[in-house]
Amino acid sequence: MTNKTRTLYTGVTSALRFRVNQHKEKVFPGFTSKYKIYKLVYFEEFSDIRDAIAREKQIKGLLRSKKIALIESINPEWKDLSEGL
Repeated sequence: MTNKTRTLYTGVTSALRFRVNQHKEKVFPGFTSKYKIYKLVYFEEFSDIRDAIAREKQIKGLLRSKKIALIESINPEWKDLSEGL
């Protein structure tokens, strides 16, 4: 997820639409509320939570440039993908 200045946030959830709405509504204090993270620009789906957590850790370990390349590989215009959920 990101904001207007393209600050990046990576997380894992079992309920994507619900979790994105929580970020948009700033339900919980923390990083996403502080930096006004509201736009879903990339996501992957997994059937096993352990695989999802492993991928989250892998993405978090990437350089920012690699994260941007990953986003732009499927969403070059950085559109809000949550609108299609």
